[in-house]
Amino acid sequence: MTIEAPAEPFEPRRRVAVTPLDRLMAGAAPPIAVILVALVVLWYAAVPFMNAGVVRTTTENGEALPFSEVAVLALNLDRPVLPAPHQVWVELKKSVIDTAPTSKRSLVLHGFVTLQSTLTGFLIGVVAGILLAVAIVHIGLLEKSLMPWIIASQTVPILAVAPIIIVVLGSQGVTGLIPKAIISAYLSFFPVTISMVKGLNAPDTLALDLMRTYDASRWHTFFKLRLPASMPYLFASLKVSVAISLLGAIVGELPTGAEAGIGARLLAGSYYGQTVQIWAALAVAAVLAGGLVLAVGLIERAVGRSMGARP
Repeated sequence: MTIEAPAEPFEPRRRVAVTPLDRLMAGAAPPIAVILVALVVLWYAAVPFMNAGVVRTTTENGEALPFSEVAVLALNLDRPVLPAPHQVWVELKKSVIDTAPTSKRSLVLHGFVTLQSTLTGFLIGVVAGILLAVAIVHIGLLEKSLMPWIIASQTVPILAVAPIIIVVLGSQGVTGLIPKAIISAYLSFFPVTISMVKGLNAPDTLALDLMRTYDASRWHTFFKLRLPASMPYLFASLKVSVAISLLGAIVGELPTGAEAGIGARLLAGSYYGQTVQIWAALAVAAVLAGGLVLAVGLIERAVGRSMGARP
């Protein structure tokens, strides 16, 4: 005869309260913060060595200054080879916060001018890329005849293409926003075209055969099958394209002698040797690029939810 031991009473799991700090640490913020801190530390470490050639390293008596004093001098030069992070921050505060947005010295104004060209060129490039991809997918001859030229177009450096576009359009009286937007579109259409061709061809043969079984037309197949299947490819390419569009807008401002825009700010800084001004403009460009990519990501989430995608 066996005697069964009494079963242990069931104890429900205790719910651990999740604080906002726990949620923050579980997300992407900690890795990003660690990388930013590491970059700033490396940046500060590189400043004394990069600025060593323009820093006074000896006293009036010819004695060598200690490294600590040399490092302090290197971190506070008026025209450094590599500005320190705090110098770039001071310049950003002066040209973004302390200066009126309508002033020619304001990076807000310059960023807005570049943003206009970026968005215009981005929209042109996206529309052109999608139309080219649709044509290539539905017309088999174009895949062999047009695709090689699309790929070859990106082998020409944009610094060589930009002056040609500016000069040709300028001879026809087209100046201002349009030439810069076309340069942005020239860069941004390529990833959209390549990704959309891949995405529109993503449905497998069985799915296409099923649509034929339902006697679906080519356009029904496109809107009901091919286009939804291409959405992940499209938004992945849009994140690349919008960043490249910003680069194209900045490059387009360089040969035009523009008075406003991040490219114009970079040129002015290089003419007068104001490296801190150059780095501040680059920081604004980086923030703009990050904001544009984030905006595309938010649109991607909204479109995915409207199509029934799981969060």
